[in-house]
Amino acid sequence: MEAALLISSIILLFVCVILFRTWRFKPGALPDTIPGDVTVPKEKTADDLAAMIRCQTVSHREEALNDQAEFDKFYSLLEERFPLVHRNCTLEKIGKTGLLYCWKGQQTAAPLVLMAHYDVVPADEECWEKPPFAGLIEDDVLWGRGTLDTKGTLCAILEAAESLLADGFVPSRDIYFSFAGDEEILGPSCADIVSWFEQKGITPAMVLDEGGAIVQNAFPGVSAPCAMIGISEKGVAHIECSRESQGGHASTPPPHTLLGQLSQAVVRLENHPFPAEFTKPVAEMFDTLGRHSSFAFKLLFANLWCFMPLLKLICRISGAELNAMMRTTCAVTQMEGSKAFNILPPKAKLGLNLRLLGSTDTEAALRYIKKVIRNDKIKIALVSGTNPSINSDTGCKEWETLRQLIHTTWPDALISPYMMMAASDSRHYCRITDRVYRFSAMKLSKAERLMIHGHNERIPLETLYQTVEFYIRLLRMPTI
Repeated sequence: MEAALLISSIILLFVCVILFRTWRFKPGALPDTIPGDVTVPKEKTADDLAAMIRCQTVSHREEALNDQAEFDKFYSLLEERFPLVHRNCTLEKIGKTGLLYCWKGQQTAAPLVLMAHYDVVPADEECWEKPPFAGLIEDDVLWGRGTLDTKGTLCAILEAAESLLADGFVPSRDIYFSFAGDEEILGPSCADIVSWFEQKGITPAMVLDEGGAIVQNAFPGVSAPCAMIGISEKGVAHIECSRESQGGHASTPPPHTLLGQLSQAVVRLENHPFPAEFTKPVAEMFDTLGRHSSFAFKLLFANLWCFMPLLKLICRISGAELNAMMRTTCAVTQMEGSKAFNILPPKAKLGLNLRLLGSTDTEAALRYIKKVIRNDKIKIALVSGTNPSINSDTGCKEWETLRQLIHTTWPDALISPYMMMAASDSRHYCRITDRVYRFSAMKLSKAERLMIHGHNERIPLETLYQTVEFYIRLLRMPTI
């Protein structure tokens, strides 16, 4: 009887602790708004971006496929459309495609760096409803490859600067516009720009690049729009697994063919995913957005000290983005064997695409794959890779300034850090600062996000105008 009473008391105490912690798990204070009206040159902005889209700056890994004339047309267009920027800012052409503008401010220390890339991925015109490079505007929507990724951002930055220069504005500190034309192929231009900063001994106060956006249904139990700011990004590793033999005729196969052994390796990899890891960006996202969740999810996120195993299980079962935030992912994307049905291949191979999280660097990933596959005859080689980025600071005035800017421009949006899944040029800036933030200043629906690298990419003009509004406010800030 006493034992039962003790157990009941413990259970009651546990429930009380859980409920008390959930009750205390309330949203934090909203950031201050920034006073001052903003005027956006709407007609010019739409016309300028449409002209940018007509420049077919498609980047290819095979350099011979790049149309340099289209890139040169884009450079000339920038000079023509933004004369005040080119008259008042210095322009350094760095590396293969790097464009680095410097707008001198009242002080040179701790400048602001705004990033975008002007190269785009190819577009299959037959799959588009409108021509991808015509820059058509219909029903207040601008169609074209690059409108979202990221000529729209580049245009908005320059429109904001051109508009402020027309008013005689001088920024409080130096501002750099860092643009590259080979981001889509993981090219070296941004890395070369960062090397330029290193050689000059310049440490930016803040770097802002593409990344998260204002999105709906971004988090379990949260219906409000959320402004997601990437404070780190996963690494990328391309790994090849290969196995060789004598080959031969398919009529007398061995007990386990090369592709059979590689297939077993695939099954083992998919059945034994990388262990879950609770990183700073994910922990801060759960803590921020979890406070706005429905009661059931709030109870979970307020008490991860005891529900973490449950969360990891939910993430693994659900897959997709939630799972990718909690672990290194491994996707089998290529498999190659014989070119004929009746020939055993002398060599077979498969390709893996890994997105590395937290403490898993490329070397750790290779060790884990070898351990899981358990076949020493399969060769495992790293083809290319980058390690996960560092985590950016969320306790500094630059972070708070960014929150204020977002809250002023999109007052109904919750603001949260998150882990960026894709790779961006901003990872190179992590060599010189821990204040690199990945935020595409746009409110995007799920359908619009799927258009990035997909068919029928387009941007509502109102979305574009709000992006310009955001950058005007950012450039006007007295301190960063």
